[in-house]
Amino acid sequence: MQQITRAGEPMDVAGTLPAPGQTAPLMTLTNANLEDVTLDTYSGKRKVLNIIPSVDTPTCAVSTRRFNELASQLDNTVVLVVSADLPFAAKRFCGAEGLDNVETLSTFRHREFQEAWGVALANSAMEGLCARAVVVLDPDNRVLHSELVSELKNEPDYEAALAALKG
Repeated sequence: MQQITRAGEPMDVAGTLPAPGQTAPLMTLTNANLEDVTLDTYSGKRKVLNIIPSVDTPTCAVSTRRFNELASQLDNTVVLVVSADLPFAAKRFCGAEGLDNVETLSTFRHREFQEAWGVALANSAMEGLCARAVVVLDPDNRVLHSELVSELKNEPDYEAALAALKG
């Protein structure tokens, strides 16, 4: 089991984050329209998965805004913000913030995503939520970059994710 920290306190994370060079695990998640989507839904596009605990936390809100800004500069790329938030809450957040360059996806019906992608917070009060991570995929769903953020309150390395898309 992997570990991260929250305010310096250790937290367990179940599963293993996909590593660069690997093919991304299968996934089914629920979009803002309550439709189930898979990686095939975004076939032929590069994908940035901004995986977060909840858009209702300050760092998650910042990373969603930042990836929304960065996405507007990227060709053939979709930014998927993945959390355990209900689709209604994520849609409300993006609407209130005017964020239209990201797509929110929820694990609420498909919690198997969390362990399959190595982001399942476990053995803590935050069990059921995702750890903060970024995974960048090429159009064929090969992992170009992955980062499990070691401190839950920290933002991901945006520059490393962008570099993977440019490299």
